[in-house]
Amino acid sequence: MFTDLPEHELVQYTSDQRDPDDFDEFWAKTLDDARSFPLDVVLAPVETGLTTIDTFDVTFPGFHGQPIKAWLRLPAGASGPLPTVVQYQGYGGGRGHVLENLMWASAGYAHLFMDIRGQGSGWGLGDTADPEGSGPAFPGVMTRGIESPDTYYYRRVFTDAVRAVEAARSLDIVDSGRVIVTGGSQGGGITLAVAGLVPDLAGAFARVPFLCDFPRASVITDAHPYKEIGSYLAVHRDRVAAVHNVLSYFDGVNFSKRAKAPLWVSAALMDATCPPSTVFAAFNAYAGASKEIKVWPYNGHEGGGLEDELWFLQVVRGLL
Repeated sequence: MFTDLPEHELVQYTSDQRDPDDFDEFWAKTLDDARSFPLDVVLAPVETGLTTIDTFDVTFPGFHGQPIKAWLRLPAGASGPLPTVVQYQGYGGGRGHVLENLMWASAGYAHLFMDIRGQGSGWGLGDTADPEGSGPAFPGVMTRGIESPDTYYYRRVFTDAVRAVEAARSLDIVDSGRVIVTGGSQGGGITLAVAGLVPDLAGAFARVPFLCDFPRASVITDAHPYKEIGSYLAVHRDRVAAVHNVLSYFDGVNFSKRAKAPLWVSAALMDATCPPSTVFAAFNAYAGASKEIKVWPYNGHEGGGLEDELWFLQVVRGLL
């Protein structure tokens, strides 16, 4: 069943999320710190038995120079420079098995699939640790380090994601002027963050994005992962305002206000995990000159599934 507002109200919906006064300063300082570490990207060829794709095990420095893993897949024998897709994974997943996610390289693009620190054991293999500490937290990562914007988990992940774009652009095989970012659910939320932090992307595609409109998301769904925030606040009753202050630095709505790249988004009207109003909140706030949203009325968090992938593949063919 529908989980949220009807579509004619969604297209008008705006979030109550506030914009922290020092939002830009906070992220500039965070990224400056990450960039103070040399961008040493290490590529190790991986033998997969495939004849049409060349695969490399990638390590690059993310937040505070900490090592982040990724897969780089290329059309076999490609000399480049190639248009490039940088992809981010959904909640609980990592970069996956070496033989997964073959579409983009098969279609002729360089494809960097970033691992997500501290995840990849719920599903989808992961190989990157999160060495940072945390105060008391609800199981999962939504409240890890939520005492402060400085210690919050997604400060590290979003920084890793920006550095993934920079790592890709440092490679001779990559056309640095033709880089797009994409991901679904958590990966979609990361995509919006990167679009707000990297001003010269060629495009961004966020499928049923997570991490948007926290003030509304945290009270209109009992589905995880947003429910992790509600469960934490049910115990830490005195921290509601403080927690929402921290989350405002990581909300897709606030990143959308700063983004410039063309955007494509999908939303599903029966999605209880990422309610469609939270997706529209980010989409409606998006500052880029070009944006398009595709709505799936009878789908849940799977959104358009393969149809979303094929839609964006067609978009990318025309864009890059």
